[in-house]
Amino acid sequence: MNSKIAFITGATSGFGRASARRFAQAGWALVLSGRREKRLQALAQELRALVPVHTAILDVRDAEAVKAVVEALPQGFRAITCLVNNAGLALAPEPAQEVDLNDWHTMIDTNIKGLVNVTHALLPTLIESGEGASIVNIGSIAGQWPYRGSHVYGASKAFVKQFSYNLRCDLAGTGVRVTDIAPGMAETEFTLVRTKGDQGASDALYQGTVPLSAEDIAEQIFYVATLPAHININRLEVMPTRQSWAGFAIERDQ
Repeated sequence: MNSKIAFITGATSGFGRASARRFAQAGWALVLSGRREKRLQALAQELRALVPVHTAILDVRDAEAVKAVVEALPQGFRAITCLVNNAGLALAPEPAQEVDLNDWHTMIDTNIKGLVNVTHALLPTLIESGEGASIVNIGSIAGQWPYRGSHVYGASKAFVKQFSYNLRCDLAGTGVRVTDIAPGMAETEFTLVRTKGDQGASDALYQGTVPLSAEDIAEQIFYVATLPAHININRLEVMPTRQSWAGFAIERDQ
């Protein structure tokens, strides 16, 4: 078994799937988790031609299920050297006052509780792996820069940023690195999920510009996970060249 093993959550689409392919190209063994079984098995079948792959159907919101998956890892897949906390989502692009409370709870349970569940379950393994082990948390520019309709999504990604910083403090001396990768506009299933399947809204967001791709972010994830063991990238904010910050919103009398 390859001595380098990556555990990737949300591996059935977007950054997670692209990361699985990138790590496999470099010869890493993989533990891939996700909720969509058919997609997960198709990806595993594709990548087993390159590297050993173990899969787990998993909803990261379920702490007991996460713990059970980690405890049941086959012997050859136990020595995790990189955790990619990718599972997450955005819902409800409407203003906060129009949002269904259930959408807020789903984002909190997935983006915050899910990330915490997986991290807590794998921390002993990563600490045992020691120098050069990595936790790569997928945040967002929304965790740093507010915009209309971001409400709980942006707040959840701000949690990812601060949790990553605080983990670094607690893990000092263990050799385990922690990075918050914060993508800007990227063309994945993100907007389709956020708008509950509105293909027109997704197409309109990316029309006429050049967004990031899932592969662009996978390359950054792989980069920070394979740096020399004495280097830790604390936070990596990545935006398309054609995306930048807007000015402050001003309300005016009519």
